[in-house]
Amino acid sequence: MAEAGAAASSAATTLPEPVRQRVLTLAAQALGQLPATDIPPPLRRFASFAPGKRAKLSASVLGPILDTDEHFRRLIAFEVRREHRELGDAVAEGIPVPAAEPVEVAALAYLLRPTDWEQRVADAAQLPPEQPKVDDEAIHRLTEQVDQARTETRQVRERLREQVTELKAENVTLRRKLNDARQRIAGLQSDLELRTVEANTADERVEAARAEVDRELRKLRARITELEAVEHAARRTAGQERELASTRTRLLLDTLVEAAGGLRRELALPPGGELRPADTVAGVEPASAPVGRTAPDDDPALFDELLSLPQVHLIVDGYNVTKTAWPNSPLHSQRQRLVTALGALVAQRRIEVTVVFDGAELSGPVQLNPPRGVRVRFSPAGVIADEVIRQLVRAEPPGRPIVVVSTDREVAETTITMGARALSATTLITRITRP
Repeated sequence: MAEAGAAASSAATTLPEPVRQRVLTLAAQALGQLPATDIPPPLRRFASFAPGKRAKLSASVLGPILDTDEHFRRLIAFEVRREHRELGDAVAEGIPVPAAEPVEVAALAYLLRPTDWEQRVADAAQLPPEQPKVDDEAIHRLTEQVDQARTETRQVRERLREQVTELKAENVTLRRKLNDARQRIAGLQSDLELRTVEANTADERVEAARAEVDRELRKLRARITELEAVEHAARRTAGQERELASTRTRLLLDTLVEAAGGLRRELALPPGGELRPADTVAGVEPASAPVGRTAPDDDPALFDELLSLPQVHLIVDGYNVTKTAWPNSPLHSQRQRLVTALGALVAQRRIEVTVVFDGAELSGPVQLNPPRGVRVRFSPAGVIADEVIRQLVRAEPPGRPIVVVSTDREVAETTITMGARALSATTLITRITRP
């Protein structure tokens, strides 16, 4: 088989050019009829091309494969014989076909490989080439056409040369204009960059000025808000002061009215200023002792007499009383017992009571439920209860009865100088713990 392949290769290299071209054309046509598995890999990409394009593009690959691949040649021969059935059968069986073209017969014989295929290829190679018939008239016409074409070509060349000259001149002009335009563009770009820098600088200045205006505006708004708050506080303070002054005046007036009534009852003054018949009878009248002057300061009776004064205000130093009365109880229990007892006292006497506790000992909010009529205050941070008591006494109008309950000597002396009456804690404890 190797000898047959070598012989085929040798024969293929000696194929006449017309026979070789026809073999490639027939093989390219048959290539499109083969399944992809039967096509050698180098030829598979050409199988989908059109027949003419396939023959043209695959010639350099198809020819060597036909020379060397016997199996592929047989597949191609089978397809070619089926397409050219009559001529193919005659060539395969060795039957002469005088009417057929020798090149066609030699190409089929090369592919089908009958016993005399080499002879048929050789016969096609020995055919003389066809000589064209000489026609003087045609030659004359062709000569005239050539001369005419040369003349036209020369004229076209001259016109083109003139156009080239014009184009060169126009090109020089355009280049000069282009250079001028480039220079203008460069100048405009420089000017644009300068103006851009100036615009950016102006924008920065505008932004800085705007930021400064915004800052000033915020300051002015804050100042306006502050002044409005001050004005509002001033108005509120003035209103509170007016209300406080009115309250103090009304309270003092009520005190004076009730004091005058009590003094009239104590002196047994007649309702009117006219002389009564009984006033004409001679006799010795009893002397009356001033209220609160004959009893000691720790006497519960004195405490009751002071509480009977009109519009009296009782101010209690809370821890000073509770730590004396219930020293072993927790502070929260002391506070609640004191305010509960004072609530009972308010229910009996209808008096105003304020209890002041020292807030320095507190660690958080105090849970305390004072009864109705008992005011409870804790001293704020940094302020002792004694100072809050002084502020309460100082806030009352002159002439109103004020009773301060505290064993602290300094508190007692200070409140006495401000017009209040000071009693010891024992007096209040005796009163509130009495059955």
